[in-house]
Amino acid sequence: MNVSFQLYSAREFTPWSDVYAMLAAAGYTQVEGFGGVYDDPKATRDALDQAGLKMPSGHFFPVSNFEDSLDETIATARTLGMDRVFCPAPEDNLRAGGDVDAWISLANRLEEACKKVNDAGLRFGWHNHHWEFMPLPGGALAMDLLLEHAPSIDWEADIAWIVRGNADPIAWINAHADRITTAHVKDIAADGECEDEDGWADVGHGTMDWTAIMSALKAAQVDLFVMEHDKPNDATRFAGRSIAAFRNL
Repeated sequence: MNVSFQLYSAREFTPWSDVYAMLAAAGYTQVEGFGGVYDDPKATRDALDQAGLKMPSGHFFPVSNFEDSLDETIATARTLGMDRVFCPAPEDNLRAGGDVDAWISLANRLEEACKKVNDAGLRFGWHNHHWEFMPLPGGALAMDLLLEHAPSIDWEADIAWIVRGNADPIAWINAHADRITTAHVKDIAADGECEDEDGWADVGHGTMDWTAIMSALKAAQVDLFVMEHDKPNDATRFAGRSIAAFRNL
C-alpha cells in the first residue's frame, strides 16, 4: 500500500527541511502537498529529493487555481512530480451551507477543470470535509450533487470528515468505489479527549474502526493513503504512531 503524509499536518512545525527529515526517519517515502509548500516548487522538490521523499499528490485551493491560474498550477504539480491533484474545499459561501444550485454550479466548474487537468496528463478530484454531508434545503447532500454533476472527477475521500458529517463512511465507500482513488487516514478522539487538538487523534488511537474501513477501501482499489491530523500538538508523535498503526491494518 502507498502511504503518504499530508504536509498540512506539520505546518506549525517547520522549517520544512526538518519536517521532511523527520518524516523520512519515521518511514515515510511520500507526502501530499498543500499551498504552504508551493511558493518555490523547485526548492521544495530539491528538499524532498534530498530527504528521499516523493510528492505524488497535492491540494490546490480554491478551485480558481484550476481556472484563472491553471498553467501555474500544472507547472507546480509537474515540478513536484505529482500525478494527481485535488481541490480540497469549497469557497466560504458554501461552507455556510449554500443551496442546491450553488453546489451544482461548483460541480460544473469542477467538471470543466477536470477536463483541462486530464488533458495536461494529470488526474483531478475533490477532497471532502463535513459540509458535503449536511442536508441542504430540500434534503439533498452536496456530495451527491458533486459526484452526479461532475462525473469525471475522482474523489479523495477524507474518511474522518465523513464521520463528522454524521454519515456512514463504509456505505459511502461502497456506493462510490469507482470514484475513490485516494483516502485521507485520520482518527477522531473519544469525547472529552484531545480537546487542544480539535478532537482529532493519531491514527489507531481514536474511535474510528480503521480495520473495517480499510477493508472497504482496499476492496474499492484505493491506491494512495494519506495520513492527516488537522491540528496535532506534536507532529513527530502523530507521524510515527500513525504510520505504525496503519502498517498493522
